[in-house]
Amino acid sequence: MKLILTSIVSLTIGFGCIAQSKNNKATDALKKETAASMQSNYGEYKKIALTIWDYAELGFKEEKSAALLQNTLKDNGFTVEAGVAGIPTAFVATYGSGSPVIGILAEYDALPGLSQDNSPTKTASANHTSGHACGHNLFGTGSVAAGIAVKKLLKTGKLKGTIKIFGCPAEEGGSGKVYMVREGLFDNVDVALHWHPSDDNLVTNSSSLANISAKFRFHGIASHAAGSPEKGRSALDAVEAMDHMVNMMREHVPQETRIHYVITSGGKAPNVVPDFAEVYYYVRNPAKTEVVSTFERIKKAAEGAALGTETKMDFEIIGGAHDLLINKTLVANMQINLEKVGGVTYTDDEVAYAKKMQATFTDKYAPINSVATVKPISIAKTLGSTDVGDVSYAIPTVGLRAATWVAGTSAHSWQAVASGGTEIGIKGMMVASKTLAFTAIDLFTNPDLIKKAKEEFIEAKGDYQYKALLGDREPALNYRD
Repeated sequence: MKLILTSIVSLTIGFGCIAQSKNNKATDALKKETAASMQSNYGEYKKIALTIWDYAELGFKEEKSAALLQNTLKDNGFTVEAGVAGIPTAFVATYGSGSPVIGILAEYDALPGLSQDNSPTKTASANHTSGHACGHNLFGTGSVAAGIAVKKLLKTGKLKGTIKIFGCPAEEGGSGKVYMVREGLFDNVDVALHWHPSDDNLVTNSSSLANISAKFRFHGIASHAAGSPEKGRSALDAVEAMDHMVNMMREHVPQETRIHYVITSGGKAPNVVPDFAEVYYYVRNPAKTEVVSTFERIKKAAEGAALGTETKMDFEIIGGAHDLLINKTLVANMQINLEKVGGVTYTDDEVAYAKKMQATFTDKYAPINSVATVKPISIAKTLGSTDVGDVSYAIPTVGLRAATWVAGTSAHSWQAVASGGTEIGIKGMMVASKTLAFTAIDLFTNPDLIKKAKEEFIEAKGDYQYKALLGDREPALNYRD
């Protein structure tokens, strides 16, 4: 998930009766008990998060990470269904029975090319070439911890209903949740909760960008680049021609549109005309209709490039995600719970670590102690995408960000990898985990909260009939290859 704040406008939302549990002594007692229980297991959850951080497995390849989370849930009484939706590393863990059914999303994939140890200076890890630069080692562990906390209340009869943990692989470009939504795994769930690592504490109250990603492959004819160039047809020429046309197209798309690409294969030797080349594209826009329209134009550029270079072209849609539907009813409730939990407090050593890391930033950054505060509900423009968007078109969904990184840290950076492998990351993870558990408690104890959230969801979705933007393709299990 890549939710980048570019502007914030204060927004006042009336809490009304949906937040009646705020003053409910019995519910507050449950939350206090839950927080203490979770804190008592801090060391265990820290160990799990740091183990997954060290695994640093890429999308759809998270075998060890998924197994660790599944075994943790099994050990705590959950029934686990593994390999769901045609994805070996996806799972659904269930405890309890009957209504309501509350789901919590968990992610655990890393990013390629971001090797980093947990020091505050740029230092590649000796163990792997990838890294958790979006903090999904914390995301997955924190969500599992929240689910286990709720399970304990269900087991003792203090809550009634069902808790489900959704193991969601390959958020980073693989659109794992889209296949899970398409498979109907959320059909009988009332509400989904999620969170994401960040450098601040904030309930998500803004949408995300819809996106489609695809790999365009060109096939030409190899020949000696000096001895017989006339016999060759360069697949790399086709890629470059396509990229040039798409770059000219940028002037003629809505300004909110984002198009980016990398050439994943361009030949092996300069003296050989490449007979194969590949380019990997993303297109994003707040409106899913604009994403589809722009992608069709990109396809035409690819077709034109193939025609002009006398090569052949095929393409494969790799991923696609909807924008995020915001549910203000749930946002208001989660805000109360995040404020109840509070932010992160650093030790003197952690402050020194943060100062050393901030010295590596090129932009201005927030004060180090800003992680101790909870931001008010606000509207923020975002320039990222997440497959949580597809879940939000299936059921009412709400999430938050928690300060697992040093203030000023950007997602997908070595600084994010480093922070996520330290106590700083674990402390922020526990803020999120407790907030998820508290929000789940309110949903289990306040039927009116779910009812109003569903009413708002139906109104927001309108007559839109969900259809996955990646079509009916099977999961792209090897998209990182």
